[in-house]
Amino acid sequence: MPDVNWSTASATASATALAALAGPVDAALGGDRRALARLISLVENDPSAAPAVLARIHPLTGRARIIGVTGPPGVGKSTIVDGLTARFRAAGQNVGIVAVDPTSPFTGGALLGDRVRMQRWTTDRGVFIRSLATRGHLGGVSGATGDAIRLLDAVGFQVILVETVGAGQSEVEIMDIAHTVLVVLSPGVGDDVQAQKAGILEIADLLVVNKSDLPDAGRLAVQLETMLDLAPVPPPWRPPVLKVSAIDAETLSELVQACDRHFQWLKGEGRLAARLARRTGHELSTLIGRLASAEVVRAAELSGAWDKALEDVTSRRADFYQVALRLLREAGLGSRE
Repeated sequence: MPDVNWSTASATASATALAALAGPVDAALGGDRRALARLISLVENDPSAAPAVLARIHPLTGRARIIGVTGPPGVGKSTIVDGLTARFRAAGQNVGIVAVDPTSPFTGGALLGDRVRMQRWTTDRGVFIRSLATRGHLGGVSGATGDAIRLLDAVGFQVILVETVGAGQSEVEIMDIAHTVLVVLSPGVGDDVQAQKAGILEIADLLVVNKSDLPDAGRLAVQLETMLDLAPVPPPWRPPVLKVSAIDAETLSELVQACDRHFQWLKGEGRLAARLARRTGHELSTLIGRLASAEVVRAAELSGAWDKALEDVTSRRADFYQVALRLLREAGLGSRE
C-alpha cells in the first residue's frame, strides 16, 4: 500500500478549502441569502466541502430552537409548518425551514413541493425555506439535514422547522435532531390500528390531529389519548393531543403555546442538555461511520485490495463479513486478531 499520510493531506486540503470558502461563508453570515443557499447546496452535493464550512460556523451554532414535524404522507405536515411559521413570524421570530422530500430512485431528483405550498414566504426576509432530497438516506430526513440546520442556526434563525418525508413506523431519526417533535396525524389517513403501533408515535412530544374540521377527528384524538393511558410506564412528559385546523388561527396559536411549554419543560427539568448530548452523539457516530467507510474504500482502491475484495465475494471464496473485516484490518480500523 502506498505510504500516504492521510492526516496531513486532509489538513492541507481543509486549510485550502477553508480559505476558498471564507468569502461565501462571511457573506452568508452577513445576511446574504443567496450565499446561504449556495453553501447549503455545497454541503449537500459535495460532502468534502462540509468540514471547511462547519469549521468556520460551528462556534456560532447552538442558539436556534429546532422543531421537527413528522407523520404519514397526506396528513398535512406542510400546512402545519406553514401555520407555525405564521405564528412565529407574528411574534417577531425569524424562521428557517428545512423540508425533506423523497428522491426518485431513477433520476435522483425530487419534487420540492414545499416551496410551492409556501409561496407567501418567498418575499419575507425573516423566513428561509430550503428543500432537501433524501437521496437514499433512511430515517425520514436527508444526510445533509444536520449541516443545513447548523448553517441556518449560525446565520441567526431563531426557530428552525424540520419537515420530514411522509414517514412510517421506523422513520424516526428526527428525534435525534429536534428539541420538540410533532407527530401529525389526520382522520381518514391510514387505519385505526396504525395509531397504536410502536415506532413513530413513541417519539412524539406533541400529537397533532390535523384537519380537525373533518369527521372522525374527535374519535382519532380519543384513540390517541387512550393509547397514552395504556402506556405501561407513564412517561415523564405526556404528549398533549391537540386538534388543529389550518383555517383556525386559534388552534395554531395553541399549538405554538404547546411547543413553548414543552421547550420550557425541557429546560426546567434539565433535559435540554440530555437531548443535545443525544443529538451530538447521533450525528458524530453517523459522521464517523461515513468517513471511516470512505477511508476504507479509498485505501483499498489505492492498494488494489478493493478489486480483490469484489472478486472474493462474487466468486464465493469469502462472504461479505469476512471481506469487510479484512478491509477494516488492512486500513488499521479493525481488530488484528
